[in-house]
Amino acid sequence: MRARFDQRHPGYLSDTGFRHPERTAVWTLLRHRCKPGPRRGGPRGLSEFKVTPRNLAFKILRKPGAGPGAFERRLEDAFGNDPKMAPRDRAFAVHLVQGVLRWRSRLDWIINCYASFPFSRIEPDVLTVLRIALYQMLFMDRVPDSAAVNEAVKQVSACGRPHLRSFVNGILREISRHKGQCDFPSREENPVSHLSARYSYPEGMVRKWITELGFEKTEGLLQAGNMVSPMVLRVSSRRISRDELAVMLSAEGIRVRYAGFSPDGLIVEELRRPVGEIEAFRRGFFTVQGEAAQAASRLLAPSPGDHVLDLCAGLGGKTTHLAELTGDRGMVVAVDRNTNRLAEMLRTAGRMDLRSIRPVAADVSENLCGWLGKRFDCIMLDAPCSALGTISRHPDVKWWRKEEDIQRLSRLQARLLDCAIELLRPGGRVLYATCTISREENEDVVESCAARHRSIFVEDLRRTAPGWAEPLLDDSG
Repeated sequence: MRARFDQRHPGYLSDTGFRHPERTAVWTLLRHRCKPGPRRGGPRGLSEFKVTPRNLAFKILRKPGAGPGAFERRLEDAFGNDPKMAPRDRAFAVHLVQGVLRWRSRLDWIINCYASFPFSRIEPDVLTVLRIALYQMLFMDRVPDSAAVNEAVKQVSACGRPHLRSFVNGILREISRHKGQCDFPSREENPVSHLSARYSYPEGMVRKWITELGFEKTEGLLQAGNMVSPMVLRVSSRRISRDELAVMLSAEGIRVRYAGFSPDGLIVEELRRPVGEIEAFRRGFFTVQGEAAQAASRLLAPSPGDHVLDLCAGLGGKTTHLAELTGDRGMVVAVDRNTNRLAEMLRTAGRMDLRSIRPVAADVSENLCGWLGKRFDCIMLDAPCSALGTISRHPDVKWWRKEEDIQRLSRLQARLLDCAIELLRPGGRVLYATCTISREENEDVVESCAARHRSIFVEDLRRTAPGWAEPLLDDSG
C-alpha cells in the first residue's frame, strides 16, 4: 500500500563546489570602522538596475518567501519579462537564488562572525547583497572573489545605500582573506546550533530530527538535503525506448545517463537550453519527473484495462505515467481542484498522445463516492504534505515550513486516505505517497487508517516490489 521514497541517491553530488566542509579555525577578527548608519527608507533605483544575473537574484531574494514555489514563480516571471536573457545567464541567476536559499543561515553565521556590530543592525537589502556575494565566494569556484566583491559594492550603491559601499567592501574582503573560516557552535555542547549553522537549517527543524532520528542520522539527512538534485527525464516507453531517446538527445548535444533505479529514467548531465525547445520533448518522447515520483507509479503497477484514480493529481506527472503503464488502454481519472493544473495536464497528455485520461475538477475532501459512481482498481494518493523531502530541489521549504503545518496536514491526509479507501473496489490497491520524511505524515497516517478500516491491510513491499525498488524500502517495507 505504501513505500517510502528516498530522493537522495548516493550518486547525486553537489555542484556547489564547497571547498572546506570539515575545517574550522579560530581567527582574531578585525573590526571595521564603518558603521551601518541609520536606516534611510526603502531602496532606490531598483527599476533602473541593469539586467544581470546578480541583479535579478537580488530582486528575487530581497522579498520574503510566500509559500510553496514562490521563488520559482518569481524566476519564471523574470525570465518571461526578459526572454532574450542568455541561457547561461539564466542558469547563473537560478544558481544564485537556489544557493543563497540553500545556505542562508550558514552565510548569515559567517557574516555575523566578521561584522563589527550586531547582525540585527544590517539592513535587509544590504544583507541580501552580502549573501549573494558570499555565496559566490564560498561555493562557486569559477567566480573570482574580486568579481563577487566588486559587483556587491555596485549593487549596494544601486539599491540606494552608497554610504555603505565601504562597509560591504571591507567585510567581504576580510572574509576573502580568511577564506570565510569561523567557529561554529560546539558539536558536543550545542549540537542543535552546530548542525543548524553548519548545514543551514532552522534550529527547530534540527531539534525535532535529532529527537526522532539521533545526531548521526540527522547530520546525514542535512547533508543530503544540501546536495543539488539533477534533472531527471521520464521516457515515454510506449513510444520510444530509453536507449533510443538517449541517442536522440545526444544528437542534440544533451548528455544523459541512466537513472539510478527508475527503468524509465534518464539523468541530465548537461543541458544548455530550455527543455521546451528540445525536439524530443515537443514530440512527446519524455517529460521531466524525479525518480521517486516515477517509482510511485510503477509500484502501484496498473494493468491494461484497469480503472485508475489519481487523487490530488496536480500537473499530472503521475497521471500521465499511470496512463502509459496501462498502455493507454485503461481509464485514468485525475482529480484536482485547480482547473489551471488540469488544463496543463491535458496539454501534457496531448503532447504525449495519451487519450485515456479523464480530468475531474473537484475537492477531494468532498464526497466523491456519490457522484463518481464507481470503484477503482488502483488509486494513487499523492497527498499534500510538508514537502520536507524536496529540500534538495526546493531549499526555501525549510525556511517557511512550520511545525503546526505538519499537524494540520496530517489531519488532511487522514481524511484523504479515508476517501481513497471508500473509492476502492474489493481487492484493489491504494498507494499512499508523500514527499516528506515526517513520521506524522507517513507511518502515523497509514497506521491510523488501517486501524479504522479493517477491510484493508498494509502490504509489505519487500515481498512484492520488483528488484529495482529494493534499495528504496525501509525495514518496515
